[in-house]
Amino acid sequence: MYLCNMTNEEIIKIINDRRRGTLMETLEIEYTSMESQILRGRMPVTTAHLQPAGLLHGGATVALAETIGSAASNIFLDNPDAFIAVGQEIAANHVRSVRSGYVYAEAKFLHKGKTSHVVEIRITDDDNRLVSFVKMTNAILPKEIKSLN
Repeated sequence: MYLCNMTNEEIIKIINDRRRGTLMETLEIEYTSMESQILRGRMPVTTAHLQPAGLLHGGATVALAETIGSAASNIFLDNPDAFIAVGQEIAANHVRSVRSGYVYAEAKFLHKGKTSHVVEIRITDDDNRLVSFVKMTNAILPKEIKSLN
């Protein structure tokens, strides 16, 4: 899929259509907007997203962050015909709890190299308060990896 000749709205529609049958659909994660080198998305906070204490589950928050961070790396690859970005490491700091509403993710690059991307994903609540700060490293690999065996 070559995205360079598409509008941001067309890209958002395509990546949202690709959620069908995935964890993103299960968690109701959706991509909402993008601009130069930034991707945004959101996830509702329903009873299905909560831990037994009634708070947003940290794993759901990290799933949102990884979804948006991985997609950002793949959308903004310098050569998307030849390379793919795959998650290599993720670290999250949860600083505020959420019980309802939506959480919003915004992915920005801290480093965008030829072999790796480091992405900062900020998760906020309906009042734009920081919920989680996530750092993700994506490896940039050739699409056709030759077997080492």
